[in-house]
Amino acid sequence: MPVTEAGAQMSAAIPRLRRYARALVGEPSAADDLVQDTLERAWTKLASWRPGTDMRAWLFGIMHNLHIDQRRKPMLATTTMEDEAMVVSTDATQTGPLELRDLAAALQRLPAEQRELLVLIALEDMSYEELARTLDIPLGTVMSRLSRARARLRAIMEGRDRPNILKVVK
Repeated sequence: MPVTEAGAQMSAAIPRLRRYARALVGEPSAADDLVQDTLERAWTKLASWRPGTDMRAWLFGIMHNLHIDQRRKPMLATTTMEDEAMVVSTDATQTGPLELRDLAAALQRLPAEQRELLVLIALEDMSYEELARTLDIPLGTVMSRLSRARARLRAIMEGRDRPNILKVVK
């Protein structure tokens, strides 16, 4: 059977496919998507259709299988939005360089051993274990220095000279 005749049979089946899709999924837009996916798959797999058999039944079988596959696949929650409601927000660009300058100055105020740990963890994306091997220090030392470095950096960035230190009260 020529491709044009198969295409004509597919086109003739679209109203029935839409009814079946709406019965399967309920929502008109999701049904239209299912019909489109069905026709796309059918067109790419046209060689597997046997001429002389019922095209409509073949298309319904494809649609059924696609629907089952879509139900099995985890879906992302989506929300329909109107074009007018779309507002693109952008971050203010003038504060970025200032924050980077303040961070660089705060890093320079840290002791060298704390600064190098923070830089290797944050910028070089090293794990604690890799850091311990690289600097040839125990893992516990890496963790405690890093904790102190983060607390000190936070205090400097917040404008406090010293980090908040918890005191043990007996």
